[in-house]
Amino acid sequence: MRILALVKRVPATGGRIALTDDGRAIDTRFLGFVVSPHEECAVEEAVRLIEANGGESVVMTLGPAEAADQLRDALAIGVDRAVLLETDGSDWDPMATSAALTDAIRRLEAADGPFDLILVGNESADSGGYQVGIRVAVALDRPVVSGIKALEIDGGVARARRQVSGGWDVFELPLPAVVGVREGINLPRYPSVPGRLRAKKKEIDTSNPERARGGPTLDHLKLPVEQEAQVEILGNGPEAAPRVVEVLREIGVL
Repeated sequence: MRILALVKRVPATGGRIALTDDGRAIDTRFLGFVVSPHEECAVEEAVRLIEANGGESVVMTLGPAEAADQLRDALAIGVDRAVLLETDGSDWDPMATSAALTDAIRRLEAADGPFDLILVGNESADSGGYQVGIRVAVALDRPVVSGIKALEIDGGVARARRQVSGGWDVFELPLPAVVGVREGINLPRYPSVPGRLRAKKKEIDTSNPERARGGPTLDHLKLPVEQEAQVEILGNGPEAAPRVVEVLREIGVL
């Protein structure tokens, strides 16, 4: 079995986001970067499936040279190979991203055989476009399902489950297929020290894709208005007790 996980390098979740002066990009000078959370689960799922069924796992990303750090994190937890489609660091739209990924997948499959399963995150944590995995599946003419929180491989079939109100939707996809997974499908492991040491020794297959033209263009970014926190001092010592009771009544606790 061969499994490919597609990932994206994004600003660390929970970090304070600031924009450049022209409002057209995120100011990354003081940000850390991670694999997008849904895609982190896709990497973990790829490793688990290969551990259970045997075969080879590959991780691929489109991004700047620094994205090699995120690929090495995937190698450190057990992924076999890593592929970096290196860019100048500018943001690529879903059309250009999926075109570059599709071309790279075709090259890998021509050399080493088809991937039985391509795992993607349901959506990236930064742009949240929900498009790349579906575009890749359509370009490769493969069945695709998204929003998955449980996945099993049974022979030549992937059985995927999507959680819905009151139960589960169950999908059976003939392999090869593309599956978009969500956080909660598994609990990603942390890279161990020996794993990180092994990952440093592995080569990352790097190439420079051409950017496809014709997709949407960025006008500007806008940060949402931050909610202001308010603090009310209810009093000091026993004298504050009556006011505490009033507040509990106001919020419906009493």
